[in-house]
Amino acid sequence: MNKKVHVKQGDNVYILNGKDRGKKGKVLKVLPSEHKVLVEGINMITKHVKPRNQFQQGGIVKKEAPIYADKVMLICNKCGAPTKVGKRFLDNGSKARVCKKCGEVIDILKDPRK
Repeated sequence: MNKKVHVKQGDNVYILNGKDRGKKGKVLKVLPSEHKVLVEGINMITKHVKPRNQFQQGGIVKKEAPIYADKVMLICNKCGAPTKVGKRFLDNGSKARVCKKCGEVIDILKDPRK
């Protein structure tokens, strides 16, 4: 079953709840099978890394962990506010993501028929 996620890689998002509530970040990776996203600088965890060979150094590493896609809201490039994402067909027949607050086109989606 293919789960749809309302944000794409490279989008700027606003965190709605959790320990990082109110922060903004860029989506690094989308995991649609888990319905999660990886956001730059958000949900940082510490991971203990063991050296795998003679030249690699072990230690404690801080890295981002995925969070549920429902906990993020897209930031519109035009109005700069966190907004819901709508879909609209344009005059030329292509489908586009639209900001629900200002009505501007965020980006044009690929045509699945081609």
